[in-house]
Amino acid sequence: MKIKQKDFGILSNGKKVKLYTLKAGDLKLSLTNYGAAWTSLFVPSKKGGKDDVLLGYSGLDGYLSNEPYIGVTVGRFANRIKGASFNLNGKTYRLEANDGENSLHSGRRGFDKLLWKSETYEENEGVYVRFELDSPDGDGGFPGTLKTVVSYGLTKSNEIIADYHVKVDAPSPVNITNHAYFNLEGEGKGSILSHEVILHSSCYIETDAQNIPTGRIIPVKDSAFDFKTRKPVGADLGIIDGYDHCFVLDGEPGGLRPCAEVYEPKSGRFMKVFTTQPGVQFYTGNYLNGITGKQGSRYLKHSGFCLETQHFPDTPNQSSFPSCIVSPGKDYHEKAVFAFDW
Repeated sequence: MKIKQKDFGILSNGKKVKLYTLKAGDLKLSLTNYGAAWTSLFVPSKKGGKDDVLLGYSGLDGYLSNEPYIGVTVGRFANRIKGASFNLNGKTYRLEANDGENSLHSGRRGFDKLLWKSETYEENEGVYVRFELDSPDGDGGFPGTLKTVVSYGLTKSNEIIADYHVKVDAPSPVNITNHAYFNLEGEGKGSILSHEVILHSSCYIETDAQNIPTGRIIPVKDSAFDFKTRKPVGADLGIIDGYDHCFVLDGEPGGLRPCAEVYEPKSGRFMKVFTTQPGVQFYTGNYLNGITGKQGSRYLKHSGFCLETQHFPDTPNQSSFPSCIVSPGKDYHEKAVFAFDW
């Protein structure tokens, strides 16, 4: 197991940004403390050799203007909040509207746009980076002071471990996830429509034209949203233009359980995802519009997919959804595991 650290750039305020590279088993993962972002992941293939399976940028500048949220950790509240507002304990909180009239990933200066404190460590036959961030009361319009600790690491068993822990001093909605875009054939190698996917989900969250939940939870059976058995991402694109939907995961939230499986036929790469969260946002890169990625790669529509383990979107305004409110003495603690084979 190895951990390497180097400078990744300097912010306009003079603060240095770090890049960490972790190696364990047959995988190599790089991360930066700007936005607590995953920047690359090299995975072997059945044909030999390794490819970087994460979309990303060649340097810090790309992450500073990262409109698609590639690779970053998003919070305080991942996904959308209707009308950029919510009520909590009789008070209305107003957020920044950055997605039409709604809030997406907590506005233009969410956790993805901040420099996190960071340190490396080894534990349980794995190598990790611990990222820490303090968010003051009123940050982005949200109540309460948050102390957030996110750990990302690699194990000798070819797994990425993602651990999210938050403490608050006042009740507040919390929903944190990572926004990695995967292409298991290799970043820059075309679309992900031939990737074969299983989602361990019997229902999904219905949304309106603005991608805001209607409050209805719909069975996936006999629909384009049915990934209970493996099928190509593009199998039903004649019915739906792409996926940007939250799927309700089977099983009891809070326990680590199967979330998704993805197989890429050309490379033979296989990824399994496990999570403690109630849902996963399956996003197929519908809004990628030709941005420039690593070594000049062009990321077009469907160049990558995301499996964002999380609470349901707009949960602060949806009383029927599992609660996302964290309170003093009742910490937020969620986990995800991404396991790779080939």
